[in-house]
Amino acid sequence: MASTRQKTQAEIEMIQRARQMIPALKERAAQADIDQKIPDETIADMQEAGFFRVMQPKKFGGFEMDPRALFEIQMTLAEGCMSTAWIYGVMGVHPWQLARYEVQAQEDVWGEDITTLVGSTYMPVAKVTPVEGGYNISGRWGFSSGSEHCKWSLLGGIIPPDENGEGAEHGTFLVPRSDYRIERNWDVLGLRGTGSHDIVIDNAFVPAHRVQRTNNTSMEATPGRLVNTNPIYGIPFAQVFTRAVSSSCLGALQGAITEFRENAARHIGKHGAKTAEDPLAQEVVADAELTLDMLKLVLERNFENLVGQAERGEFPDVETRLQYRYQSAYVTNVCAEKVNQLLRCMAASGLYNTNHVARVFRDVHQARGHISNNVAAYSRAHGVVLLGLPNADPYV
Repeated sequence: MASTRQKTQAEIEMIQRARQMIPALKERAAQADIDQKIPDETIADMQEAGFFRVMQPKKFGGFEMDPRALFEIQMTLAEGCMSTAWIYGVMGVHPWQLARYEVQAQEDVWGEDITTLVGSTYMPVAKVTPVEGGYNISGRWGFSSGSEHCKWSLLGGIIPPDENGEGAEHGTFLVPRSDYRIERNWDVLGLRGTGSHDIVIDNAFVPAHRVQRTNNTSMEATPGRLVNTNPIYGIPFAQVFTRAVSSSCLGALQGAITEFRENAARHIGKHGAKTAEDPLAQEVVADAELTLDMLKLVLERNFENLVGQAERGEFPDVETRLQYRYQSAYVTNVCAEKVNQLLRCMAASGLYNTNHVARVFRDVHQARGHISNNVAAYSRAHGVVLLGLPNADPYV
């Protein structure tokens, strides 16, 4: 299906603001790696540009833009710094998710400040105890990207079954910063600037209005949609979030291609030939461009369908949901392969940590480790249904 969407003027301006930030993001990337945190200055710039409110409900000062606007902003930021783009994708999706909660939960977060940021870690490790009016939770969650910039966090856990032994499912618990602590332990290969540290809760009460059945898109489970009626809030959660943790790889690959082209035009190897004259380099850069174009077209096509179905009040079937999630995970795998080829063509001079392509290499390989980017698992999950067996994955 070819896209018929025309960007709004507001979306065009927002994307242009992201493009203008690229030089500053490249300059700040090394320090972000050292600090294991995106600079406060960058967060302030993004707040001023309105990036985090792209999918926030208008009731709370947001713009309710098409998800493709968020992903294009994310990809653009990634051309300068993939860590910045990564936390933008994750934290930029949270206002969309929060719009589906009861309005009281939205008031809790944005009632006094519509720029309040929310972090997350959806791994279902919470110890959950039902109590009157809600739940008590405890646990340790890893990989909370951008956590030090956030005043709230969305934390995963299994909501216990009811008295009939039915209904256990993944839940997302919305918790204020006062109820958890951050343990800084993000000493990793790539995406160091994301500051994806651990979240720890000893015992915290979460009222029922701050708990959501994550993968349930019914009106009963997403009561915020009765107030925030834009169709974008009816898209399945997994379809939006998985793209938030893969699309930065597309922008990072574009940044690597740009850097490679500039380097190849001026670099002369020890044997006196320019990189640009190397037949392998010519083939590799052309292949990377081709691959990037195809991956972006799939992203556009998929959300053309998802948004269209949401507008019609329809829900994608399980085979489509599995296919789209597999295609999202596939992005990181292929981008890592293409960046690896670009870096190889830069020879020994490309291996310095100061080389932007080397940073992208580290970042995209780190991104492959995210559970939503487990391409092997999601290819099998899709293949099972393609071959006529029942879907066994409750998270899609």
